[in-house]
Amino acid sequence: MDRHLTFDGLHNFRDLGGYPTADGRRVRPGLLYRSDSLGRLDEGTADWSRFLSLGIGTVIDLRYPAEIAKWGRIPAAGSFTYTNLSVEHRPYHQAGLSPDTDPVPYLADRYMEVAQDGTEELREALELVSSATAPLVFHCASGKDRTGQLAALILSLLGVDEPTIAEDFSLTELATASLLADWTRRNDGRAPDWPAFGRAPAGAMRAFLTLLKSRYGSVDAYVRDALGLDPEALAATLRERLLEPSPATWPPLTYREATPEDAPALVRLRDSGALWMLARGIDQWKPGEKTEAHFVRRVQEGEVWLAHAGDTLAGAYELWWSDEAAWGPRPPEAAYIHRLMTTPHLSPPGTGASLLTHAESRTRAATRPYTRLDCLSTNPRLRAYYESAGYRAVGEQPAKRDGSGSPYAVTLMEKRLD
Repeated sequence: MDRHLTFDGLHNFRDLGGYPTADGRRVRPGLLYRSDSLGRLDEGTADWSRFLSLGIGTVIDLRYPAEIAKWGRIPAAGSFTYTNLSVEHRPYHQAGLSPDTDPVPYLADRYMEVAQDGTEELREALELVSSATAPLVFHCASGKDRTGQLAALILSLLGVDEPTIAEDFSLTELATASLLADWTRRNDGRAPDWPAFGRAPAGAMRAFLTLLKSRYGSVDAYVRDALGLDPEALAATLRERLLEPSPATWPPLTYREATPEDAPALVRLRDSGALWMLARGIDQWKPGEKTEAHFVRRVQEGEVWLAHAGDTLAGAYELWWSDEAAWGPRPPEAAYIHRLMTTPHLSPPGTGASLLTHAESRTRAATRPYTRLDCLSTNPRLRAYYESAGYRAVGEQPAKRDGSGSPYAVTLMEKRLD
């Protein structure tokens, strides 16, 4: 359901497949991976078997040799080649930064240093990616900064748009708590001085790409002028190897009602959607706002439905039988849709519309004539989406409260069911 592959000792190993490109294709799943330190892998473990099962033929380690000496490297195996390319030449200690350090400009400046200092290593890394004939993984320590920069260059050359590149960078946020816990265990239970340690705000990647383009004109120009590579030839090779047509057919969606055991998956689905929004400047959801306890309560007090495409979680929604916070006291005439969520980039086209249709069928089954929802008043794009599905605005709630944060204004929308 999400890009992170499950390992016991790795927290940020994920597939770059599925992202759409400007020419209508997508990155082929199962060919290009990014990760936190593969030095955590040990032979003879379930993690090692899982890693080998991916068929990876090339491992690129972007860390300093001193980091490798201290924390170890991936065990050697005959199935893949290993290359260490230390792209960062000016060390910096994120955990020790002062609490008032803004992560967006700070990280963007550090990434520009890497872009200017690590040209030889970045050139070799791109050449390795373009020449690989089997799946490839690249990693650093947390899989965020150095790994994020290389991922950004590759995705840009593949034709992935900037919001999606920033979104991909920000997905480390789904692993931040685990990465932070690891750091604390390695440092005698201490917490980092910098509250932003392990964070990956989309704005940092956007700021870096802005700086890069301001200095060089474009990512292609950087590849040509700083790395000494032919960007058109490199892009053509990467696209030939790593892209595929978007699927013409998808598995049909199947629905099942959620149980309390589904709460962790629902949290990750919502947080993935929140990161998708933030990368596109939509200020609506924030990661971490809804916990597992929230979804357990919604399962117990109403209905939560999951939609699967084959074995993949494609989306979910909550259905409430009352909603006084937005609509006030009402007779039992409606069901109320909340948290309509789809898996970014990996759900079949039309999944959102299918979720709405399913919610409306549940409303009919409860013999209620209306399906209702509320839409953040500052999100006209979402309101237009619901209007296209037959919902109409019937009022405004200027100060809705949902139990967290400040009150906010919503547009009340409903659809009368035939």
